[in-house]
Amino acid sequence: MSILIVDDSPDQQLLLKSMLTKAGHQELIVVDSASSAYAHLGTDAPQGETHPIDLILMDFLMPGTDGVAATRHIKSFDHLRDIPVIVVTAKTDLGNLQAAFAAGAMDFINKPVNSVELLARVNSALTLKKEMDCRKTREQELRRSNEALQKALREVKVLKGLVPICASCKKIRNDQGFWQQLEEYLQQHSEAEFSHGLCTPCIKKLYPGVYKD
Repeated sequence: MSILIVDDSPDQQLLLKSMLTKAGHQELIVVDSASSAYAHLGTDAPQGETHPIDLILMDFLMPGTDGVAATRHIKSFDHLRDIPVIVVTAKTDLGNLQAAFAAGAMDFINKPVNSVELLARVNSALTLKKEMDCRKTREQELRRSNEALQKALREVKVLKGLVPICASCKKIRNDQGFWQQLEEYLQQHSEAEFSHGLCTPCIKKLYPGVYKD
């Protein structure tokens, strides 16, 4: 799974990358600013053109756009909203943490970064992301199945309820109160098509002597 590291400090970039690489995380992308993160995530591109990212490690303090504003901007896009964001910060006072969580961050890591804490929080976030992706896939499959079912139901016409039929001529009285031929009524209320012929009893009745027992 891919991790985007957003940090303006080359030393911090190297530290995070080293810790994650040693733990087996190979898909690492490193950028040094919020604008570079936006470019990689494709915030100005259609959803189909974005680069797949499963987790963002976001520095809290950066020149220009800080981590809180960057997180808020990323979370404003529907197709990026489910990417977990972990804020990496030395400012752990309550006000700063509240601002990070309000912007959409799911967790934070203290500076200086501890390897055990980093890996525990990263693994937890990636597990959550994997579960969310599985849920979204199931929901999409269910939505497609439901749409296919609704389409099939729209294409099928079913006769229901009491259908008045003449006991003598077998005409059917329609909803407007008029009597229709049986085949005409059925064609209007179903997908059935008719071919005409004569059954054996009718042949005997209409053409006596033609049909021999």
